[in-house]
Amino acid sequence: MNTKLLALGLTLAMAGSAVAGNTLLSKDAPRALPDNGPVSVAWADPATFTELKASGNRFESAQGDWLIQLAKYMRKQADKQLAPGNKLELTIVDIQRAGRYEPWHGLDRQNIRMIRDIYPPRMTVKYRETDASGAVVAEGERKLTDMAFMVNSGMINDSDPLRYEKRMIDSWLRRDFNRTAAR
Repeated sequence: MNTKLLALGLTLAMAGSAVAGNTLLSKDAPRALPDNGPVSVAWADPATFTELKASGNRFESAQGDWLIQLAKYMRKQADKQLAPGNKLELTIVDIQRAGRYEPWHGLDRQNIRMIRDIYPPRMTVKYRETDASGAVVAEGERKLTDMAFMVNSGMINDSDPLRYEKRMIDSWLRRDFNRTAAR
């Protein structure tokens, strides 16, 4: 009897969240950040992201504004690395956040993201950097991953659910766009 009530409660809660929920798959969900400064960030259809296709709980993965938070973070950090006068267009092609949902643990744990070293964060990003005259300085696609995300030190914020992805983004931006040190 308790199991049936729990299952009914979870079903009703999920239905309520779906109606009023903040989901990446909504028809009116944004596909880019509003223009603001020299760095623009857009993203592919989240329905194609590995995060949603292989997370173990597509419903939970589609909830919230984590994609917008990552895009804003990426823009802010890229702006710090960008040479003065340059512009950068970033497009997130795919994301797999650190961890996975493991629904086989039962109803009471199916909505918990399990962080294990076998589930590293991954991201594919296309970029195009232009100088003040509009000439292309750099262009390409990067497949980012942090296989040592569980052992790397220097956590951004231990309570931030996107800390592993943010650290991976920081590492990439420092590697590919740190031209400010040459100034």
